[in-house]
Amino acid sequence: MPNKPLTGRVPPEAIRLMALPRLPAGVLRRYAALDDLAGAVSDAMDKLGLYGAVPASVLAPTLPGRRVIGQAVTVRNIEREDTPTAAAQGGVGKMGEHEAYNLAEPGDVAVIQGLPGISNLGGQSASVASRKGCAGAIVDGGHRDPAASRELGFPIWSRGPTPITGKWRLRTVEINGPVRIAGIGVQAGDLVVADEAGVVFVPYAHAEAVLEEAERIHAGDTRQKADIARGVDLATLAATRYK
Repeated sequence: MPNKPLTGRVPPEAIRLMALPRLPAGVLRRYAALDDLAGAVSDAMDKLGLYGAVPASVLAPTLPGRRVIGQAVTVRNIEREDTPTAAAQGGVGKMGEHEAYNLAEPGDVAVIQGLPGISNLGGQSASVASRKGCAGAIVDGGHRDPAASRELGFPIWSRGPTPITGKWRLRTVEINGPVRIAGIGVQAGDLVVADEAGVVFVPYAHAEAVLEEAERIHAGDTRQKADIARGVDLATLAATRYK
């Protein structure tokens, strides 16, 4: 376990993992070579009896055309017990996503279980995540200051922007523990792939098996596209099994 100084944003006992299990860099590069990233990975998960896809109609991307492939650093937020007014007057924020960024390695993806309609990640938070090298963020909840993350080129998939701060409404209770994102269980270290079609969470233990199936699907799609482009007749196309 690395001796990394903590920020103090959450109690040490709220941190379930200081370091993630790591997938080989070559595996991540092979995922990045898939054309229809989320689609091919979702199809591969179907073939293997796994469930982990979330459509963009649920978690929408802030930067169309962008995609991410990285391992999950997780944050679990819950609603505070006190009222926003009392919390604001007390002046003590209890959001701790910065600790996840602190523990992240370049290329990791922040995965935040939060509350809808409330900001679980704002402009300054996005700036810190980007500076630390996070590839993007998946937020089951709202995010704030969308112009800031756009200017950074930092992609977020969330339930939508909001002006309502989470600082006085949320508290972070766990870092790098299990979270649920749109009903899907995600563990720290799981693989996250996302593009403008949506997000797919691949369990760490199945990342290589899913990749092999996704590559087979990708190869079939490539052959089918080539046949369509060169004018193969529809009867032949319909009779050919590509994947």
